[in-house]
Amino acid sequence: MSTTAFHDLHHRAEPLLLPNAWDHAGAAALVAAGFPAIGTTSLGVAATHGLPDGEGRTREQTVALARLLAPLPCLLTVDIEGGFSDDPGEVADLAQELADAGVVGVNIEDGRGQGALAEPDTQAELIAAIKERVPSLFVNARVDTHWLGVDTGSLAPTLDRARRYAGAGADGIFVPGRLPDVAAVAEGVDLPLNVLYLPGGPSVAELGALGVRRISTGSLLFRTALQATVDAAVAIRDGGAPPREVLSYADVQRLIG
Repeated sequence: MSTTAFHDLHHRAEPLLLPNAWDHAGAAALVAAGFPAIGTTSLGVAATHGLPDGEGRTREQTVALARLLAPLPCLLTVDIEGGFSDDPGEVADLAQELADAGVVGVNIEDGRGQGALAEPDTQAELIAAIKERVPSLFVNARVDTHWLGVDTGSLAPTLDRARRYAGAGADGIFVPGRLPDVAAVAEGVDLPLNVLYLPGGPSVAELGALGVRRISTGSLLFRTALQATVDAAVAIRDGGAPPREVLSYADVQRLIG
């Protein structure tokens, strides 16, 4: 699929709603529902394999999922956590491997677990390495200040990191978490702004009006599926029925046929 088409989705009048998948069936169902682009969720990938998220332990599983999803008729972007390495060459190797598989974008975060952030210059080196190796790949640089609750006394540290990553070649900036002023972040970054959809927060249309160009569901769909699984099992155990109609066996077979 075209990397140019994925770039273009970030420059439309309406923001791109990017659902995040963790397996082939879920991604195929999202494609069938009409979503032109799909992302992966690092929590979904990690938890599915019995591993914690954000610790850089799922490189193999992330690449395997990317190879599984790449043949689907959609644009695929992959969450690579912090790059699974602090070595720019190794991160560039990963980007090349994913691009060769048909991936059009990556999401790379500056959070490093235990509430810590990477040094912005170090993170910028990783971004620059990716762009040097695979210039066409859409690099969505995630700034985890508000996600981790670090340096949130003002927007200045967030915007400083965003600008450094933009200077390193990033194509988009992702600032997850509850932002005090979404419009100010959008105005302060000269790249498409990506935020996380938060239940109870602004709608897609409202975020678009604030200047947001991409909205990710993150791990929300994965967590929703887990809860639905438990709710259905408990309802059946307790003499009831699943709370809603679901895809049939044949429906799922058609998705993967």
